[in-house]
Amino acid sequence: MNLTSETLDAIAGLMRDAAKQEILPRFRKLGDEDVAEKTEASDLVTIADTGAERVIKAGIEKILPEAFFIGEEGVAADPSLLAKLKDAEMAVVVDPIDGTFNFAHGISAYGVMVAVVSRGETVAGLIYDPMGDDFMIAEKGGGTWLKRADGSSSKMKVAAPVALPEMLGTASVAFMPNEKRAKLMANTVKLRFAASYRCAAVEYRAFAAGGLHFITYFKLMPWDHLAGVLIGQEAGGYIARYDGSPYRPDHLDGGILGAPDEESWRELREKVFTL
Repeated sequence: MNLTSETLDAIAGLMRDAAKQEILPRFRKLGDEDVAEKTEASDLVTIADTGAERVIKAGIEKILPEAFFIGEEGVAADPSLLAKLKDAEMAVVVDPIDGTFNFAHGISAYGVMVAVVSRGETVAGLIYDPMGDDFMIAEKGGGTWLKRADGSSSKMKVAAPVALPEMLGTASVAFMPNEKRAKLMANTVKLRFAASYRCAAVEYRAFAAGGLHFITYFKLMPWDHLAGVLIGQEAGGYIARYDGSPYRPDHLDGGILGAPDEESWRELREKVFTL
């Protein structure tokens, strides 16, 4: 499936509109009644999440009326929707606010993520930063581009490989089995820096821009990773599941690890992320 530049621009405009209407006006202005827990205290949903998803869904129905829509909050209400992604001829997968915990606590590390999937393959990914009003956009085979509000754009490229002790990156360990977490955290002393910004949208953008040498996650909900993985790959990065297999839209576990190249990926997998 080939998406036109006009279609991608329309999706980007829709993401910006949702942010202007539902997200930015509520940033640092949420009341207690505007925030709710989903599965635990760190898993939150806000009125901005549900409002933004509603705006994006209505817009996608006009831009790509044939597409099956999967939003994080829609799946929270009806989990059966998730199983339909694998067989969808075309689907649009949306995270209306990635980094809701940050957003709800007034931390400006959050973003809006949209992926377009065709026959089980991610063909386009967009990550919008409402605070900076710019996008990272990738179409399969077309590279990754930073597109700014003034209309200018720059092609993204991941960092050059470096030695293990010089690697900077992020490791999300929240959903890692407890008995393995201590080992992984101990292994990160082999690296220069390992952190978590609690926001895949921010981390994937930093990776694609060359600011991180590695990223890793253990829970693979599609709205968190489809857009970012394509953006990282199209920027030249090597991203695969922990068993070395390619990440696909229907994968919900198995973890993923990204690095500047395959050699760096294998060194990280063997010496640091040895699960």
